[in-house]
Amino acid sequence: MTALGDGLLRALVVVCSVSAAAAAEASGTVRLGLLPFGTVSWEIDTVQHYGFDRDHGVAVAALPLAHADSGKIALQAGSVDMIVTDWLWVSRQRHDGADFSFFPFSSAVGGLYAPAASALDDVDRLAGLRLGIAGGPLDKSWLLLQAYGRQRFGLALDHAATTAFAAAPLLNQQLRAGRLDAVLTFWHYGARLTAAGYREVIGTRAIVERLGVAPMPALVGYAFRDSWAAQHPGLVEGFSAATLDARRTLAASDDAFERLRPIMQAEDDATFRALRAGFRAGIPAHWGAAEQAAAARLYTILTDAGGAALAGAGSAIAPGTFYPGVSY
Repeated sequence: MTALGDGLLRALVVVCSVSAAAAAEASGTVRLGLLPFGTVSWEIDTVQHYGFDRDHGVAVAALPLAHADSGKIALQAGSVDMIVTDWLWVSRQRHDGADFSFFPFSSAVGGLYAPAASALDDVDRLAGLRLGIAGGPLDKSWLLLQAYGRQRFGLALDHAATTAFAAAPLLNQQLRAGRLDAVLTFWHYGARLTAAGYREVIGTRAIVERLGVAPMPALVGYAFRDSWAAQHPGLVEGFSAATLDARRTLAASDDAFERLRPIMQAEDDATFRALRAGFRAGIPAHWGAAEQAAAARLYTILTDAGGAALAGAGSAIAPGTFYPGVSY
């Protein structure tokens, strides 16, 4: 990112923070950097609607972000207390001397999608095909797909397939127009494809399992500074408990999801149902020593594929990456 671009993002964070500044004065308030139409907003809206934050002695001030990168900048600058990111980023920051920690939100990431009539049935059939990839060369799903291709088929996908990196909405358009044979994309864009009659060839969860990692760990979650948590005892635990209540409500109640329809931006009933099913599939059932050990094994696979560009100087997941005060 250029210095000008970085400066613009910082300015945006400051502007977005002003509207929630008064609410964030309270000592029991979590200033959460949030993409307004991201799936995390469904959880936070549920927390606030049902009063789970009040039940656990916290308040949530949602500060809108324009982009995930602006959230990381805001967290590093202290403009927000928490963001949602993955534990790879948290571990890299800890290796670089920062004191960020993580607890889970979701294990949903995405998968490989193709037209219903496609002969594509596993990764080896991608050889010679046009593959669109969301998230860039260091996207977790792309690294895992490459690792699976090498381990299972001895296939170097970055050379065997004709790859194109682009934003997820554009990839969906290109697949529908027949300009791509398959796309590797985020789960909520994959849900829209399945609702439109496309099929999932293989999901990230299945790739992780076939790579020998179990149980499936959460991949994205809430990140914050240990020093902030120490200054506000019990706040992380209260916020975690409130979000866990929201997740369990969304897992069990169709009415709770029906209430979220306006912010889910589902084009039709089929898309709404696919988004609901995808969110529920990503809810972590457990978070503890077994899941954290699985994440450490997955870290090794990812960093073997992504190298220093992904992990920095860390050869193993950094101690303290997973916040010890949250387990279930």
